[in-house]
Amino acid sequence: MRMDFNLAYESRCNATQLKKGLNMIKIRPVTEQDEKFWFSLDEYISREEFLLKVRDKRGYIIRVDNEPVGVMRYNLFWDNIPFLTMINIDESFQGRGIGRHAMLYWEDKMKKTGYNLVMTSTQIDEEAQHFYRKLGYVDKGALFFDGTGLEQPQEVVMMKVL
Repeated sequence: MRMDFNLAYESRCNATQLKKGLNMIKIRPVTEQDEKFWFSLDEYISREEFLLKVRDKRGYIIRVDNEPVGVMRYNLFWDNIPFLTMINIDESFQGRGIGRHAMLYWEDKMKKTGYNLVMTSTQIDEEAQHFYRKLGYVDKGALFFDGTGLEQPQEVVMMKVL
């Protein structure tokens, strides 16, 4: 009998999270009803792309004690490698292990789906790079956007074997 995926992660996090003042973390696929909350944390995608995340179940709502506190989304790099394109936890809930929990949930889901490698990226001047490294992600390259009209700091590409 297969255990509900979300429940497995809830039970693993409860003892640790209770010490930090959190009772229950739940992660579920995003729905159209989440649109207002989604765009409060993710201003980088269009409504059309949001609807694709809903349709393809490539976006998640992260909830604590039934309150939405974060969003997470991904695409497939080269159509066969899950590439996390965003995880954003509301500032008032950061530093409590919610992002780590969400990443472990996503990685486990990707592994159970049959993927053995995942990717993400972050700008070289962002703290997120340290977060990903603590989770076992390894720097594998960088992108430079100078001269493209998308000038921004170097983007570090990171991978993790599951």
